[in-house]
Amino acid sequence: QVQLVESGGGLVQPGGSLRLTCEASGMNFGLYAMNWYRQAPGRQRELVATITIGGTTNYADSVKGRFTISRDNAKNTVYLQMNLLKPEDTAVYYCNAHSGLLGSFWGQGTQVTVSP
Repeated sequence: QVQLVESGGGLVQPGGSLRLTCEASGMNFGLYAMNWYRQAPGRQRELVATITIGGTTNYADSVKGRFTISRDNAKNTVYLQMNLLKPEDTAVYYCNAHSGLLGSFWGQGTQVTVSP
């Protein structure tokens, strides 16, 4: 059974940093592109960052230069380093594993709140 478990969310002041972690199990991690999405209250879920099987990264314009996605295939883990956080980054952050052949899986989400 595939499981994605996020951790690392919390309350942080504007300008602060957090690192989110997503640990995967029950899957061949190296065969999936890994994504971080977020959903703020009253808004649609949006794609924040992607890292492909080969390690290529892509970011939403709103987080470019502030967030960094990385993966450790030996640990079946993907990270999202978030710096210079803004109140508008407040959302539930979700980890997603996606393969065109094998399917798409989601974690349960972790809350990030940026507030003075």
